[in-house]
Amino acid sequence: MKLVVRDDINPVCPHCQAPLASLFCQEVHATLGRRYVYFCPQCLKILGVSHRKGFWMG
Repeated sequence: MKLVVRDDINPVCPHCQAPLASLFCQEVHATLGRRYVYFCPQCLKILGVSHRKGFWMG
């Protein structure tokens, strides 16, 4: 599969349709490892959550 890197366009938020030049991120402390929640800086709705890594991976 071919990966195409594009820096001339910005994705849009699927909730508010605002262009996303940046994302907000917040760390969520879990029992074993860390997770990060990514959300839109305009409407503050969640766009995704990182997968938990093992305790030793931090």
